Formats: sequence, C-alpha cells, structure tokens
Amino acid sequence: MFWHMSGFSAASAVETILDKENFTLEELLDEDEIIQECKAHNGRLVSFLRERAQVKQLIRYIMEEAPEDANKQFSFKLPFVACEIFTCEVDIILKTLVEDEELMDLLFSFLDPERPHSTLLAGYFSKVFVCLLLRKTTPLMNYIQAHQDIITKLVDLIGITSIMEVLIRLIGVDEHIYANCADSMQWFEDMNVLEMIVDKFSSSDCPGVHANAAETLCTIARYASAGLASKTSSPSFIGKLFRHALEDSRPKSVLVNSLSVCISLLDPRRLTSGMYYMYNRQTSQGSGITANPETVEGILESLGELLKLLDFSSEDRVLLTSYGKLQPPLGKHRLKIIEFISVLVAVSSEVAEKELIRLSALKRILELFFEYPYNNFLHHHVEQIVISCLESKNCQLVEHLLSECNLIGMILESERNFTLTVDATKPTICAEGKSPPRIGNIGYVTRLANKIVQLGNSNREIQTFLQENGDWVDWQTNVLLKRNAVENVFHWVCGRPSTLQDRTRDSDDDDYQDRDYDVAALANNLSQAFQYGNYTSDVTSEDVFFDDKSAEVVVSSLPLEDDQETGSHFTKSDWSAFEDERIVNEHSTNNGGPDNVVEDLEDDTAMSELPESSPTSDGNNVPSQVSKDLTEIESTGSHNLIANSANISDDEAQSPIIPNDEAVVSADTCKTDGVGSTDSTLASQSAEVGEKNEDLEK
Repeated sequence: MFWHMSGFSAASAVETILDKENFTLEELLDEDEIIQECKAHNGRLVSFLRERAQVKQLIRYIMEEAPEDANKQFSFKLPFVACEIFTCEVDIILKTLVEDEELMDLLFSFLDPERPHSTLLAGYFSKVFVCLLLRKTTPLMNYIQAHQDIITKLVDLIGITSIMEVLIRLIGVDEHIYANCADSMQWFEDMNVLEMIVDKFSSSDCPGVHANAAETLCTIARYASAGLASKTSSPSFIGKLFRHALEDSRPKSVLVNSLSVCISLLDPRRLTSGMYYMYNRQTSQGSGITANPETVEGILESLGELLKLLDFSSEDRVLLTSYGKLQPPLGKHRLKIIEFISVLVAVSSEVAEKELIRLSALKRILELFFEYPYNNFLHHHVEQIVISCLESKNCQLVEHLLSECNLIGMILESERNFTLTVDATKPTICAEGKSPPRIGNIGYVTRLANKIVQLGNSNREIQTFLQENGDWVDWQTNVLLKRNAVENVFHWVCGRPSTLQDRTRDSDDDDYQDRDYDVAALANNLSQAFQYGNYTSDVTSEDVFFDDKSAEVVVSSLPLEDDQETGSHFTKSDWSAFEDERIVNEHSTNNGGPDNVVEDLEDDTAMSELPESSPTSDGNNVPSQVSKDLTEIESTGSHNLIANSANISDDEAQSPIIPNDEAVVSADTCKTDGVGSTDSTLASQSAEVGEKNEDLEK
C-alpha cells in the first residue's frame, strides 16, 4: 500500500514506540492506534504481543480489579484495550493462550468464588471466552473437560448476565461450534448441569439469579441438543421445577420465572424477554402448538396447587391510580399464571382441557378479567384463553365456557354497568369525590362479542345458545352492530377515499401499500401544472417520474417559475387550484363548448392568481406563457384550451395536442411586438412540455 511507503505518510505512533530500546506494554496499550494496528496484523506488534509474558499481563488486566487509588487509565482503558486485543482474533496470540495451561488457569481463576466479580470485568471475560470458543473450540473444550469444576463455578455466578451468556454458549446453543467434537455435546448431556441450574431457585433469594436461571433453561429448551431438551421435558424435571415454585417460603420471583420455563416447554416458538436466545438459529414457524405429552402430564400434576394462587395476591399494599385505587393489585404472579393457562389451553390437549374444567379455572380467570378492568396485560391473555376455548373441538369446553362460566351474562352485565363501581369489596375502587370513569375493558369485550358472533356462524351449538338468549339478541342488534359501524375506521371520512372501504388488511405494516390519494387524478393535476406554465425551462426528465413499485407519482424539486429566487417548490397544497380549474373547464365544456370555457375562465378567481411578467436575460419584461395564451384566446376567439377532446370538432382541433388533453399554444400566436426572441422561446417551452408529458404517460 502506498501509505506504507516512505514519504507518503508519517510514522505510526505504535511504530515509534516499537523503535525504542526500552518500552513497556502499558505504553503500547495507551496508544489509540494499537487496536487498529493489531487488526492490520502489524508484524512487529504481533510478535511482541504473542510473547508469553505479554499475554499473561493482558490476562491480568482483564481479570484483576484495579487498586482503589489507581487512575482512570489503569482502571478502565487498560482492561478495555487488553480485551480488544484478544477479540481482534489474531490467531498466534490466541494460540499462545490456549496452548499454555498455566495461562488458561490464570484466565479461569476469575471464576473463583473468593475473587470479586464486577460486571465490567465479567463482560471482558465473557468476550474473551466466546472468542476462544469460536476460534479455538477443540483445545478450549479439552481444557474444560479436564477441569469440570468450571461448569459449577459458572452456574454459581449465573446471576451475572455476562456469565449467564458464557454458560448458554457453552452448553450448546451454537450447535455448529461442536460439529467436529460431538463428544463434547455428549459430555454435557451426561452432566447434571440442568439440575444445578434448577437448584438456583431454592439456594438463592435474588430475583436476578432466578431470572437468569430461567432464561438459561428457556434457551436450552429451544436450541440445545435433543438430549438436553428431552431432559427439560421430562416429568421429573418439571415436578422439581414446580416444587421450588410452590414453596411458601420462596419469593414470588421463583414462581414467575419457573412458569416462564414451563411456557417455553409448552411453546418453544414463544420468545421471552431475554436477549440471549437468538444466536445462529431461527425458530420454526407455523400455526398451532404441539407440546410433548410428557410435558403436559408433568404440568397437570401441580396445576391444582397453582390455580389456588389466583385467589390470593402477593401485594398487601394499596396501589393508588388516576382512576382510584387497587386493593390489592393483581400482582406479577397471578398475571404469569394466567399467561401460562393461555399457552396451556392453546396446546389443545384434551387431558389439560378436562382438568381445567374440573378445577373451574376458566370461571376464576373471567372473574379477574372484570375485577381488574384497567389491566390490559390481563385482558390480552384472557382474550387468548376465550378464543382458544371457543375454537376448540372439545364441545364440553365450549359448553363449559358459555354455560357454567356464564361468559355471555358477564359481557351483558359489563355493558349495563359500564362505569366503575364504588363497591369497597371489589379490588378496583373508584376515587372519592370524582364521577365514576368508564371501565377500560370495553374494547376487549367488544372483540370477544364479535368473535362469538363470528364463530356462531359456523358452530351450530354456539349459534343456538346465542339465539336462545333474548338479552343477547337485543344487545347485538341495538348496540353491537351500531358500535361496529361507528368503530369501522374504513368508513371514516377523515381524508381516506371511499375506494379503501373494502380493504381487508388492518395492519399498520400494510398501510404503505394503500395511499390516501388517487394516482390518476394526481397525474392529471401534474399535467395541468405544466399546462398553466408552473415550470421552468431547466426542469429535467428526472424531476417527474412514476414509481411502479409503490404506485405513486413522485414529484421532486419542481420550482415555481414566478418564485425562483426564493427557492420555493411546487408542493401538495398547489394541487387544489388546478383541480378546481379542471372541474370548471369540464363543467363549462359540457354546458356550452369552448366559448363558455373562456367566459368561465374570465370570471374565475384563478385569473387573479396568474403569474406576473418575468424578466428575460436581456432585461425585458415578457408576459408568461399563460398570460399570452389567455390574451390570444380573448382577442381572437380561437379555441386553443381543450377541456374534453371528445367534444371538439375538426375545425377547432387545428392546434397541436399533446397527451392528457392539453393544448400547445402556437408560436405564431405568441409573437410580441418589440421582443424578437419571444416566439422561439415559447416554442421551445412547448416542445419541452410535450416531452415531459410523454414521459409521464410512459
């Protein structure tokens, strides 16, 4: 490269340091260019950094806490640069590390329990470990198999998110890493790593530990090898998970995170809120959930004890809100239980459905739906439960929901009492001294009612049940139908054209395909903009084009002729004037021919808005093309302005016509006394108008 030649560039600061007789590693790490030089494989620099003493010092920067009185350079910059040197993936430096067992012992001594584990240094350790796992898989796995206590240390530090990521990557989320060492995968399957992770729910009271342990198990259930995944689906594993979750002495974070694991086991495609499940594989796509029967069997053993928790809230305090107060609030654990039930119902397991009917779980869930009318998270999960039950092929489940759970009666009751009650025995209480607000779940109630009506059209049992309920028939006729008509956004007249009323898509992602204007009318307005002279001679063919992909006319950088100095552009607001004149022209043509067109134009208010005279390059004031056009029409009575080509006789069509029914003013009629260049200028402008409209037609 020319910048490596003498005379073309200054010497690098790193090279300057390397030229010294005595220099230290700290001097190199303090240079800003060292990482770039390392990535560029600077020979002298790499040869120095590959030395065992330098690699050892780099590891110490990463794993050892800086003294309290150390400056910021030693505390922050040196550990960061040392980590970046390893992650530059210079093979010879990584080889020095993995082939020296003492250096590997020094690196993994960071996991020792007696050492401090700051999140900053844990992040550096995680980056170096992942780099070795990707580039030096075989020697790293051989070292870990020879030191099995590393897995135990990683599990003990699972509360640190960076260490959790190391554990996830190590267990086998990136399956392609172990393509050449299948024995490593088998080694993990033979270990009790899953049991060690589950035991963190009982040995620790930290919510962060519980969350990271659950995230690790969820990731294993989705992406790990078949051997590990099968262990997580076994009834013994699920039973142990529920035993920890249902212990009275354990914090509710254990229950919430344990249910997250169960949800992942039932529906592997359902992603949790974590960040570490999307590595190099994608989840399978498809409708419906197919769960392992053994998993469902293990869950049902503890389902009764779990549903009892719906009657109690872990929150004893009163939560004040803008509409009143919650006494008690719903709580995270009850919300998580309902989410778990929604996934369990979606599995379409007949055994699970029978158990839910026996335990009256659906009735209690519907009661919570109306007891907490402002909890949209709760409403979403309950809606999914009701829809899954109604769409189930189990007639007993549908009958149980409609009859024993009294779903229709609850919907009608909420419609009759659509304001928040002041009953102090209910958990949601209205604020004193204020008028009761409208309950916040009416939207979900309407959607459920519409879903019931829709399914009733294809399910005779549902339809019969609805028709036998006179209150429902009356409410559907007088309230629901009118509400649907009012809430149908495609019938609103707030700028949307009537052609979009029959649009079936309701997703915001598809809105870009449907525009709120008529493309043909827009193109016609564009043509009239050229007809009335609102263009300049320097407009190129690239200023107006038609985009077939988005089906819209794009107008860019179209300046007005009478306002060139101010830099104004032809904008959307200018279409209305041309559209009004087009309507006047068409109306006048249909009622009296071209002569009436001239009369209407003379009386129209748009005559007062015609462009003024603009100076030419010679300094003379020349009337604009539109002014000359109308002047000649008024004086000679010629019919050069054509509104409808179908109503024009042969005698009236002598002037040349260009696309979109626009007339070109003849050069002979545009001559002006005293200005010799006007006729040729207008002729050239007319030719440009023709070319632009031909491009637009294409």
